[in-house]
Amino acid sequence: MPETRLILASKSKARRAMLTAAGISVEAIAPNVDEEALKEGLKSEGVTARNLADALAEAKAVRLSRRIGEALVLGADQVLALEDGTMLDKPSGPADAIAQLKLLSGRKHKLFSAAVIAEQGLPVWRHVDSATLSVRPLGDSFIEQYVESEWDNIRHCVGCYEIEGRGIQLFSAIAGSQFTIMGLPLLHLLDYLRIRSNLPA
Repeated sequence: MPETRLILASKSKARRAMLTAAGISVEAIAPNVDEEALKEGLKSEGVTARNLADALAEAKAVRLSRRIGEALVLGADQVLALEDGTMLDKPSGPADAIAQLKLLSGRKHKLFSAAVIAEQGLPVWRHVDSATLSVRPLGDSFIEQYVESEWDNIRHCVGCYEIEGRGIQLFSAIAGSQFTIMGLPLLHLLDYLRIRSNLPA
């Protein structure tokens, strides 16, 4: 079976870097989905954090796949949920990041990372993975200094951290795949790409 062109329905530098580092040839194109409107609509219907991540990933993949035609289109999304089910969005500014980190301090939360591949406008593969992260009790001065120094790196990150950088200092324990925490269930994706002959078996 010949290799099929793979397109990432996102401009996420982190996800593209993960794919490239894994040896996957990929193009990145913005899917032009009104993500916030879709997210609010789904939340109003009472969707769980896991299913929200899955639905957003599917929307991106399917929308772009309908435009592109012959290709595998990968959509991905990540949702953070506290133990009581409260979901957090990406911070709107430094003050919001500080407030979110104070909320996360001393508590556990889950990250749900979803990936969906669409072909000819239809989803053909999907996987949702989760990781549980325990944030240590954070001092106010630490939070403020952290946000000030890291804002440019964390402004697009749900939870306000990159575990591959200084954000690792926030945690006392982590259970789950680093790739899932970074926003992509990569090992499961690699399995599917081998099946599709996009990677050697």
